[in-house]
Amino acid sequence: MPTAPWSSGAAYVDGRYMPIAEAAIPITDWGYRRSDVTYDVVSVWGGAFFRLDDHMRRFRASMRALRLEPAESEEQIRQVLHECVRRAGLREAYVAMDCLRGAPKPGVARHPINCRNYIVAFATPFVWVMSPEMQERGAHLIIAKTPRIADDSVDPKVKNFHWGDLTRGLFEAHDRGADNCVLLDRDGFVTEGPGFNVFAVTDGAVATSDRGALEGITRLSVGELCGDLGMPFAVRPLSAAELRDADEIFLATTAGGIMPASRIDGRILGNDRPGPVSARLRERFWAKRAEGWHATPIDYAASAELQ
Repeated sequence: MPTAPWSSGAAYVDGRYMPIAEAAIPITDWGYRRSDVTYDVVSVWGGAFFRLDDHMRRFRASMRALRLEPAESEEQIRQVLHECVRRAGLREAYVAMDCLRGAPKPGVARHPINCRNYIVAFATPFVWVMSPEMQERGAHLIIAKTPRIADDSVDPKVKNFHWGDLTRGLFEAHDRGADNCVLLDRDGFVTEGPGFNVFAVTDGAVATSDRGALEGITRLSVGELCGDLGMPFAVRPLSAAELRDADEIFLATTAGGIMPASRIDGRILGNDRPGPVSARLRERFWAKRAEGWHATPIDYAASAELQ
């Protein structure tokens, strides 16, 4: 069992492990000052990572897109994630991996090519974007007035900290008495919400946006589940009108799985509870995870070589 300093979580910062409360990065680094960073988040449930290979693939693609090259190999990063969970002793965990750009050394041009890149990772108790209780009654959503940052400015397929638009949307939701929000692009098509993909169910068919959104790992799982259950599934343009008129709406993210909604812009969906398709997918998602679907077990007795 972890001792008190580790029980809240464990971190790895630039080659060194520490309790989460001791983790810090230099405030002069560009990862902090310019949001010059990419990240990914993988969950641990029942002592096993879920879809770790898919998260590592996406993390590496994001680093390539931002021209970030840390010293750690992919295998070493995997080892770091395992070690953070092991040190914290967590069976259900939220596990983040970041790659940050540092600051240029004195005397060289202040250009990103002159900045060292490094890895930060941490494991904390599992985080819910929406609580299980909220999921049981269905999330209350709004479509925010704030548009999503254009994808030709910030590529949404690269996980990033540019959350200015999403944060404004969250305040809009709060001010309107809703739980969360969905953002549109400037052409009026659905993109995503703060940390989740958005799905509409119409006549038993499931659709999710093909633009302005992260290619979610849980979204990938939704597509697989729909195939297993014989439900039509499509990644395509999804208008605001189609979302508002949908039979059901649900959300999907690593930090919460499949999360049904019951209201959108004040409109009550069905009987103001999660719809049958959303509920079935959510139940099947967690059941398959309990069966070891896409699982990478953690050896809690092992110890990493990196220190």
